[in-house]
Parts: sequence; C-alpha cells; structure tokens
Amino acid sequence: MTATRIRNAMTVDVEDYFQVSAFANHISRDSWASLSCRVEMNIDRILALLDEDRTKATFFTLGWIADRYPAMVKRIIAGGHELASHGWSHYRVSDQEPHEFRNDIIQSKAILEDIGGQAVLGYRAPSFSIGSHNQWALDLLEEAGYRYSSSIYPIKHDHYGMPDAPRFAYYPRSNNRLLELPITTMRLFKRNIPAGGGGYFRLWPYPVSKWFLQRLNHIEHQSAIFYFHPWEIDHQQPRQEGLSMKTRFRHYYNLHRMEDRVKALTRDFEWDRMDRIFLS
Repeated sequence: MTATRIRNAMTVDVEDYFQVSAFANHISRDSWASLSCRVEMNIDRILALLDEDRTKATFFTLGWIADRYPAMVKRIIAGGHELASHGWSHYRVSDQEPHEFRNDIIQSKAILEDIGGQAVLGYRAPSFSIGSHNQWALDLLEEAGYRYSSSIYPIKHDHYGMPDAPRFAYYPRSNNRLLELPITTMRLFKRNIPAGGGGYFRLWPYPVSKWFLQRLNHIEHQSAIFYFHPWEIDHQQPRQEGLSMKTRFRHYYNLHRMEDRVKALTRDFEWDRMDRIFLS
C-alpha cells in the first residue's frame, strides 16, 4: 500500500463484450440472447482478484445482465461490494427520450434491488452519455431515488464527454441533491487527460497511470474514481469482424495485460466502494 490514507473508488461496469456501444452497428440487440455470454465467468475472476487484497468495489450492473444472472449478482453482494445501476440494456441516454429514460432507470433499479436485497443508490450512464444537452436526466435520476450519478466525463471525446464540467464531486443541478462523481482526469497542458480507467488505462504504460493517481492523492488530495469492464480482462473473447481499425484498436488493445494491471492497482493504492467514500 502507498503511504496515503486517501481511499479511491474502484468501479466495474458490468456488461458483456457484445454490449459495448462501439459494436452497436455490428451486433444486433435482437441477437444478444443467442450469443455466448462470458460476463459471469469474468465477474467471478474479478471477485477473486479483489478478494486477494480485500478490495471492495462498486459494480454498475445492467438490468439485462442481472435478470439473466441473479446468482452472480448475489455473489457480488455477498463479497461486500456495492450494487449500482448501469441502466437496463446499454442504451445511451442521448438516444432516449425522457419517458424512455425514466422507464429504463426505474426498471433497472427495481430488479437490482429485488435480487440484491439492498437499496441501489448509484447510476452510471452507458458510455457516459449524460452531457450538456441532456441535463434533464439528472432530475429524473433523483426522482427515481438515486443518490449519485457517475455519468458526466469531463473530457473531450468523439463519442461522449463534457470537458467544461468539474473534475471532482459536485452537484450539477442547483434545484436537486443528486451528486455527480466524474471519472478521474489529470489536468495537463490546459486540458483534462483521462486517468481513471477504460481504454486509456490499457493504452498508457502502467507507471504513467500510477503517477496520475499518486499525483491526484498526494498533490490534489482527492479520491480517484477508476473503472473497467469484465470483458477487458478477457483476451479470449470472440473477435468481431468488420470493425474499423480505430474500433478494433480501442477494444482489443492490451486486453492480455489488463488483469495484471488491475492487480497492481489493488496493491499500490487503497480502494473502497463509491457509497462509502462519497455518501458517508
């Protein structure tokens, strides 16, 4: 462990390889039920990995996954982890009308609470798809009983992002008390650099990511929020055909190194659940 006493938030976006937004034009949603699911196997690997260093995490879980793998959800709870919502079937908020989004977040919250037997307080939008043009979603999250969101990513990206948003925990709507918890970034060269997981964690050499998080803890005195997906530790997942070079690179690069890098994170930093760090 590092000398810092700051706890960082470890989070997992529970979805399978065929559900990523980048594959939406290549894999029909109607085919999901017929595809070979690997999420349960990968979640069990993640639970074992976290247990090695007694690390607790928050699992943002799709309702579609929970409905099919309730025993897996119960194992997440039994491990002392927080269960949170990732929506029902990975529809981006930016592709939904308000009434569709309301139904999505209520339905996913209900099934997770029914299986897990505990209140679901957190939500993360698929592909960080809440931004400057759909802030109404935050009001609906509060109305549905959520206490926090981790859905606004303060970076510039070709598919998502709100680069002018605050980098650390804040209340984005003056008329409500829903807390927004952005994925960690590092401020360099007058811009926010992704430093909290996903494909960027596979892209940077591990010492770079470690330096980012150390600087955040020691210099900025802030808790990091890190995320990854079960499919990112699964380099044997089925390979998709017809992808662009950019999509292929983003999805498959360094999958074989990901598990060891996450293990290194659990050794080098202190971690806990989102609710314990930000709501206690």
